[in-house]
This record gives sequence, C-alpha cells and structure tokens, in this order.
Amino acid sequence: MSICSRRGQLIEGGAMTDGAEAVGPLVVCAGQVVADLFVPPLAALPEAGELVTTGDMLSGVGGCSANTAVALASFGVRTLLSVVVGADAAGDWVRAHLAAKGLDVSGVVTSDRLATSQTVILPVTGQDRRYLHAVGANAEYSAAHAAAVAAGARVLVIGGFLSLPGLTTPDVAALLAQARAAGTRTVLDVVIPHGTRDAAERLAPVLPHVDCFTPNDDEARLLTGETDPHRQAATLLDWGAASVVITRGPDGAVYADREQVVAVRPLPVAVVDGSGAGDAFTAGLVFGLVHDWPVERRLRFAAAAGASVTRALGTTTSLFSRDEAIAALDDVPLLEMKDT
Repeated sequence: MSICSRRGQLIEGGAMTDGAEAVGPLVVCAGQVVADLFVPPLAALPEAGELVTTGDMLSGVGGCSANTAVALASFGVRTLLSVVVGADAAGDWVRAHLAAKGLDVSGVVTSDRLATSQTVILPVTGQDRRYLHAVGANAEYSAAHAAAVAAGARVLVIGGFLSLPGLTTPDVAALLAQARAAGTRTVLDVVIPHGTRDAAERLAPVLPHVDCFTPNDDEARLLTGETDPHRQAATLLDWGAASVVITRGPDGAVYADREQVVAVRPLPVAVVDGSGAGDAFTAGLVFGLVHDWPVERRLRFAAAAGASVTRALGTTTSLFSRDEAIAALDDVPLLEMKDT
C-alpha cells in the first residue's frame, strides 16, 4: 500500500519509490530515551550480602519513545527521534546506536547539565519486573523540543508523558493541537510514576487533542478508577480522546472509539522478557495509521509486533521484521468486534 507525502512523492513502507530525496520524517517519536542494563531472569532477588550469578547481561537503548522509534525504523518507516541525552559516554553510545538502527537522530539534543538517563531491569521468574531508574537528561525534555522537529510529520508520537517533568500539560496540549491543525495525527503514551496523585488532572486537558491514546490496563485503572477495560476506554473517550487502545499483557488489547470496539488476544509466543512489548505494540499501531489500515488489521499487526519482542531479553532484540509481523496477522486471535 502506498501513501503520498506532502510533495506527492510515493512512499512504500516509508521508503521513497521515485528516487527523490526524502522530504523529512514520516513519524516523529518524542519524549523518553534510556540507556538500559537488562539482567537475565532471576529465580529470586538476592538477600542482603548475597552474590547471585547470572547469564550475560544486556546493554541496550530503551525508553518508550526510543523503543517505538526503533521498531518503526525496522518496519521501514522514516522516523525521527526527539529526545535529550547527556554529554557523556552513554549519550554518545545512545546516539550512535540509534543512528545504526536507521533512525534520524537530528532531534537528539545534548544536555550540558544532566547525565543520560539509565535503568537497570531486574526480572524475577513468575513476577513482574523491577526497575532502578535515574531520570537524568530526560528531565530537560520539553514540548519545545518536539515542536522544533514535528512540522510535516504524518504522525507525532509522544511517549512518557506524566513521567517527564518538562512535558507540562498546557505545553503538550498546545503542541498536539497545533500538530492536528497542520494535519498530523497524534498518538500519546503515558508513564505514571509510583505515588503520582494528579495523573488524571494532568492528562484530561490533553486528551481532546489526541487521535490515539495508548495506556496499559494498570495506567488506565489509575487514571479512571475503573477495572474493566471497556469502562476505562469509555471514560477516556468521554475525556476527549478520539480513540483509545488499552494494552492488557497476556489478556491482549482493547480498542475503542465512538463507533466501534475491537479486542484481540496476544500472539502465542514463549515469553522471556516483557520489556518493550507495549512500545512495539504502539509502533505497530502507528505503522497501521501511516498506511491507513482498518482498525482490526492495525491491532493484529500491533499485537504481533508486541508479542515478538517478549521472546528474548531486551526491548527490540527479537522484534519481528515487517514481513514477519504481516505474516503473523492471521495468528492473532480476534476476541471482539462490534459497533457502539
């Protein structure tokens, strides 16, 4: 399937087909980047003073915005990443790693004050993951950084809202409103730090400017007070989002807009590490938006992409290629599809 850029050049899977130079990014992913250290799954956390040996640890680039951008680039979509790193070895490595993945890193800004954000991921078999996180240079990221590179993008994806102190509600609302007025579709993801008490109040003014809001079920529960995904989605639609996708881990995902509800089960895979699954899912949704796919196809592609990264340690290590994800579409079970 082809779409036209703003200058009428044909794009197939994000690549120019007429030999002309690319106009600019098809998608801008903005917000959060992290230098990650993944520990292999542990039988149990060590006791005080105890030494536990593991398999090889994995260093990788993570953060919801970077993960989504890497996945989109791997699917062949021209993608620019807008983030802040430190003036340190980790920042240099992050920039080089992302460029090698095919991303446009011209939106990667260097802080002269804060170090590159880092996270240690501690998975324990049979339990949810634990994280040790240093916010670092992510604290300096603002809507102005995204606005500086978003012009002309087909889709703008904001990741990590509510966890990045520089992304304030008025500024994000204004950014997304301006983007939509220019014809850019807007996608918003959130990260809600433990103990946050004003998440709903900060989010609600932004949602009327969001084409697709993508919380997980825990985040949706914290925001709405509802436990049922359909009621969660209904509440978020009432707050103004044009559509909502609630990811539910092993229970799949629920999409809702004002006309329809579609739910899918996950693609069956042997799970090793769930890190990055939601971000790959978001990339799959955005890929479908770029290609104007119907909702059911978007969800199935997203579910295939999200499941694929859980097969190995890291956020993108085992990510399906575009063709692999398309081939897996029919293996993603459709749970529900109805008009509202």
